[in-house]
Amino acid sequence: MVLHRIGIVGLGLIGGSLGLDLQKLGYEVYGVVRRKQTLKKAQSRGLAQLISTEFKILKDCSMVIMALPLSQLIHPPEELIHALPENAVITDVGSVKVPVINSWQKLHPRFVGSHPMAGTIETGVDAGKFGLFNNRPWIATPNQATDLKALEIVHQLAIDLGSNWITTDPKMHDQAVALISHLPVFISAALIQTVGNEKNAKLLKLAQAIASSGFEDTTRIGGGNPYLGVAMAENNTSAILDAMTSYRSSIEALEAIIRSKDWSGLQQELEATQSTRPNFINSKKLST
Repeated sequence: MVLHRIGIVGLGLIGGSLGLDLQKLGYEVYGVVRRKQTLKKAQSRGLAQLISTEFKILKDCSMVIMALPLSQLIHPPEELIHALPENAVITDVGSVKVPVINSWQKLHPRFVGSHPMAGTIETGVDAGKFGLFNNRPWIATPNQATDLKALEIVHQLAIDLGSNWITTDPKMHDQAVALISHLPVFISAALIQTVGNEKNAKLLKLAQAIASSGFEDTTRIGGGNPYLGVAMAENNTSAILDAMTSYRSSIEALEAIIRSKDWSGLQQELEATQSTRPNFINSKKLST
């Protein structure tokens, strides 16, 4: 199947970035947004060749990418469902996969669950940027009902965008993102709460004045889109709570070492974390 026209529903950070990159690659891109005000901004930024508030523009698309909030992915509007061509490949970019797949495998025969692991703290129609997906993981979560030809088309699209293709089952995906994506949001938020709740006004003012790159790096995602954080927790609750339990055990263990003034033990722990971190940070390609 040759993709002649790709529809994108939602032109925020992920959808807008897809629109920019796909046009640069030579694809014809149609975009759907909710509000007329958003439409004008999206048009001025050139996020797609044709942009509308009407789902009907998707009727001749070979692929439709749904870059919608999780709540809308799990409970999509009826107008969207009816507007999707039966033969088109349908995929999404949601950060939780089990509830999305449970919903969509009943709604469209060529749905492929996927999740590009890329993002910034920016949101909305002004956030899209070129090259967001280059050398970043793009995870697909097929199951026994997945159309394999549709899966291969999503695979090729991800490769065209420069992404590193990974496949896994939906539950494993949700457990993994709880550890490396969702848990860090709440750890980061807790750090901001801890500092922000300081009662000593003089100390708080000083902390605000001297906060630098370390604090900026560790609190970036905790200061991001609150609606996304709520959606993560609501739709991946069990995996996030399991990750929080594990994290609590780790922080308590470090606290015990510090209370006992076991500095050699603390050094061993920090040496271990120093050597472990590159396994999660270094750019690497993984295919399963």
